[in-house]
Amino acid sequence: MTGFAAALRTRIEARGPLRLDAWMAACNDRYYATRDPLGAGGDFTTAPEISQMFGELLGLWLAQAWVNQGGGPFLLAELGPGRGTLMRDALRAAAVQPGFTEAARLWLVERSPTLGAAQRALLPGARSAARLEDLPGGPLFLVANEFFDALPIRQFQRTESLWRERLVGPDGFLWGAPRPDAGLDARFPHLPDGAIAETSPQSEAIAAHLGARIALGGGAALVVDYGAWDGHGDTLQAVAGHAFADPLAAPGEADLTAHVRFRALAEAGRPARAFGPVGQGPFLERLGITTRAQALARGRPPETRAQIAAAHRRLTHPDEMGTLFQALALLPAGAPAPPGFDG
Repeated sequence: MTGFAAALRTRIEARGPLRLDAWMAACNDRYYATRDPLGAGGDFTTAPEISQMFGELLGLWLAQAWVNQGGGPFLLAELGPGRGTLMRDALRAAAVQPGFTEAARLWLVERSPTLGAAQRALLPGARSAARLEDLPGGPLFLVANEFFDALPIRQFQRTESLWRERLVGPDGFLWGAPRPDAGLDARFPHLPDGAIAETSPQSEAIAAHLGARIALGGGAALVVDYGAWDGHGDTLQAVAGHAFADPLAAPGEADLTAHVRFRALAEAGRPARAFGPVGQGPFLERLGITTRAQALARGRPPETRAQIAAAHRRLTHPDEMGTLFQALALLPAGAPAPPGFDG
């Protein structure tokens, strides 16, 4: 048992069981503060690390959304930027739009000192903030890729007409006492007895902040993550060494995530208008990923062409990331429909 795990257990023994979101927040804070989790030597690989095509297309999306709203000075930001790979590729692609680079003030929202150092090395001109609320004012064009899935969740189980909440005790998960909850009844009106519902108050607070800011001051937020519009069930998972792990086995040593409930983000983001969600595969195809893959492969040796084809498949195919991963956008009411969405 690590020192962190022992301290967490002592805290639980002294104060009683923790709510799942408090436990998940403590574990992920420790996890991200102490390592670079990305790539072959880490625990998981995100879309920007699979291929430059992903960041490039998102950069072009941001540039078009900026043009659609008249251009002008703006904040360009990313939530949870990883190593900075997505933003590097996005900036390179968006530079083809006249005036975009000159108008942008780049901000990265990051709390991990390890990842923050990698971002500064790759994007030396970027400024950093620990929280979304710390960003300066102005129109905000923002991207968040695999950010919301790592935010803490609460889990509840319907028990007849009552709800009981999942807690973490010294020896593992347990359920609290059943109680009425009108808010959960309204959100999940048709769940059968024994079903599990998940909420993420922190995710909804961030979406509410984004929606209010974009509706008032202009801009756009593009969220790409895995999940569904609605749904229920236990989606909490842990990943370590590119494999699923027991969430309780090594607190603070594995990446804890849950599926994003896009309906909750869209509703919290009002009065901004939500577009989507749409599957990552169709979204990237509408943005031109096949044409970009063909351009990258042209004139390359066979092994490089095979790598590009494999990356294209992984990002877009329904059996890979194409369906489970979804894209959702928040824009001001009345703004033109952004690329990749049906409007």
